[in-house]
Amino acid sequence: MALLIETSNAYARGLLGGVVAYMCENQRWSIHLAEHGRGDKPPPWLAGWKGDGIIARIENASIARALQNVGLPVVDVSAARLIPSLPWVETDDNAFARMAADHLLERGFKHFGYCGDDRFNWSKLRAEHFSRIVRDAGRDCSVFQADKSKQADAQSQVEDIAEWVSRLPKPVGIMACYDLRGQQVLDACRQRGIAVPDEVAVIGVDNDELLCNLSDPPLTSIIPNAHRAGYEAAALLDQLMTGRKVHSLTNLIPPLGLVTRQSTDVLATEDRHVVNAVRFIRERACDGINVSDVLKAVPQSRRLLESRFKKLIGRTLHEEILRVQLNRVRELLTSTDLSLEAIAERTGFVHSEYLSVVFNRETGTPPSRYRAVNRR
Repeated sequence: MALLIETSNAYARGLLGGVVAYMCENQRWSIHLAEHGRGDKPPPWLAGWKGDGIIARIENASIARALQNVGLPVVDVSAARLIPSLPWVETDDNAFARMAADHLLERGFKHFGYCGDDRFNWSKLRAEHFSRIVRDAGRDCSVFQADKSKQADAQSQVEDIAEWVSRLPKPVGIMACYDLRGQQVLDACRQRGIAVPDEVAVIGVDNDELLCNLSDPPLTSIIPNAHRAGYEAAALLDQLMTGRKVHSLTNLIPPLGLVTRQSTDVLATEDRHVVNAVRFIRERACDGINVSDVLKAVPQSRRLLESRFKKLIGRTLHEEILRVQLNRVRELLTSTDLSLEAIAERTGFVHSEYLSVVFNRETGTPPSRYRAVNRR
C-alpha cells in the first residue's frame, strides 16, 4: 500500500498515526511512504507501481489525473475533493466552525472575523460555515480576503492581515483557518499595537502544540481527530482491496475539542458579575459545585444573575456548569485510559452511573461508545 501524505504538519502526521493503528489492530501491510510535499506533482514511481491500494491527499489536478490512471483502489483524505467518485475522509468543517463560534460567542463577542487561506477548499468551507453560524446568532462577521494579484511572502501576508484587523470593530473574535494563520493574526496585532485578547481574541485549528505555545500570546486551538480520520481511511481502503462494498463515500470527522490558551482568555462584557461567575465556573465546575456555590462567590440575587448570565452567555448557570464538566469528560475519555469511575471523580459527578446517564442524555452517545469511536 502507498501513502501519498506529507509529514510536515501535525494533522498529516495524525493521519499517518491512524493508519498505523489500523494496521496494528488488523493486519500488517507493506507500506510505501516516500517523501512528499503538499501540492507536489505525482512522484515518478507512481506510474509503474504494482501495489494494492493508495491513501492520498489529492491536492492538485496532476495528482488527481495520475491516481485516476493507476487502476488501484484509492481513498482520498483531502478536502479538495478533486475525484468525487472516490471514498473521502475529511474534517467536519461545519463542526469546527461551530466549535470556534460557540467558544467566542460564549465570551460575549458581538463582532467576528474569519482569517482564511483561499488556496485550500477546507478553509473556504470553514469561512462559509463560520460566517453563517455567527450571522444566525445575530452578529456581524468580516472575512479576510487576500490580495490575489500578488504573490505575497509571509511578511507581506502579516501586513495585509494587520491592515484588515485594524479596520475591524473592537473587541472582535477571530477564527483562523489553521494555527499558522492564527499565529500570523497574533503577529499582525503585535505589529499594530492591538491588545490580545482584550481587543482581539484569536482561535486556530489543528492544536499544533509547538506552534500554539510558541505564539505570543499562546494560541487557543481546536483539536482535530486526525488519528480517527487516518484509521477510517485505512478501514475503507481495506474494504476496497478485499472487494467489500463501501456504504458511504463521504466520511466527515468532527473535532475532539479545543485547548483554551491566553489568546481567547477573556470575556467581552463590562458586566463584572457575569465575568466573575464565568471565571468561577470554569475554575471550579469539576469540583462538583452547584448554582448555590456560584451565588456565594458572586454576591447577587439569583434572579438577577441568572437573567444577566442567560442574556450574555446564552445558557443558565446550571447549563454552564454542566457544559464545562462534560467538556472535561470528553477530554479524559479521548486522551486517557482512566476508568469511568475515575473520570466521574475528577469531573465532579457523584457516581459513574449518573455521569453515564447525563453524558448519554446530553450527547446522544454512551461514554464507552464515545471513547471507542474517538480513541481510534
